[in-house]
Amino acid sequence: MRDKGEILVGADTDILFTPFDAGGLTLRNRFVMAPMTRNFSPGGIPSPGVADYYRRRAAADVGLIVTEGVGVDHPAALGRESVGGGASPVLHGETALARWREVVAAAHEEGGKIVPQLWHQGVIRAPGTGYHPEAPSARPSGTWGPTEGAMVPPDYLELVRQDTAPLTESEIGDIIAGFARSAANARAVGFDGVALHGAHGYLIDSFIWQQTNRRADGWGGDLPARARFAAEVIRAVRAATAPDFPIVFRFSQWKLQDYDARIAATPAELEALLAPLVDAGVDVLDASTRIFTRPAFEGSDLGLAGWAKKLTGKPTMAVGGVGLDKDLQSSFAQPTVMTDNLALVAERVAKGEFDLVGVGRALLMDAQWVRRTREGQAVNPFRLEAYGSLD
Repeated sequence: MRDKGEILVGADTDILFTPFDAGGLTLRNRFVMAPMTRNFSPGGIPSPGVADYYRRRAAADVGLIVTEGVGVDHPAALGRESVGGGASPVLHGETALARWREVVAAAHEEGGKIVPQLWHQGVIRAPGTGYHPEAPSARPSGTWGPTEGAMVPPDYLELVRQDTAPLTESEIGDIIAGFARSAANARAVGFDGVALHGAHGYLIDSFIWQQTNRRADGWGGDLPARARFAAEVIRAVRAATAPDFPIVFRFSQWKLQDYDARIAATPAELEALLAPLVDAGVDVLDASTRIFTRPAFEGSDLGLAGWAKKLTGKPTMAVGGVGLDKDLQSSFAQPTVMTDNLALVAERVAKGEFDLVGVGRALLMDAQWVRRTREGQAVNPFRLEAYGSLD
């Protein structure tokens, strides 16, 4: 670790700056800007500063930008979330789509590639909030899940812990159609693909996680059955776009309801989850973890992204603590330092464990992070104030 967040990059990290073909999407290097909620889109419309925010990262050599979560075309997709006030963007409506065209153009003008993260908050959405407060929150079984260890403030937990009616068959179909419409809109405005948020306890993940999916019909049961909703979303997105339109899928063990949660306790269970997604048409698997070096299962040093690649053969992305000395939750409560761990990333990429590296908070702190690390320059220090700006 070096003072003031200085990162010095040596020859052993060169592989991170080599091109990579991610599901037909040729990237100039292995660095991916991970999605981070920004809340600068009043009424769901990206503010004028959003285009410049992403432009700065593209101009500084980020290989692929995954935008913040973008609400899909469904009334209950967005609400007041525990980490924001409800100013997240949407990907439907002429005004929003016109602004997204500007965002895409800005990234492309700098030689970057950009995809939106299609998002439905599902269980996490607080009932009675968002752009359509009258819409009931969408929950597979009507439950929030466990409350002990939840990563949300107590007052927010009181809003969401109350049970609601389980989703009906027709409501599930409506949500899948909303994902498809939003994916088609993404292609129409020029995005280079789409990313699906299937992690952290949000809607897609709430079907996968047994704690929030207690259904006894065709949408619940064992792990492959609970993966059906995710697979149907992927199929609908593929059908609404094109055979060669890249689809990235984010999944995780941890949830906002339970930071220590595990959907797969063994490699066999992970394979049971991922196989239906790959069959449905996923191109890249984004394994969101607390710390990218943490072994996913006992008896192996492989992380979650490594196991995903080993089990499916698909390109994978690792994310979690790259460029920082703390995981996400800890960085809000403890002093956090920008640190040099790229040699560890490069070593695992060189061994073929994973292919891409997701960088979130470090790129939030410093738009020039990728370029500065390559050139051995000091980067901006970690600061909580960065969450409240579009620097």
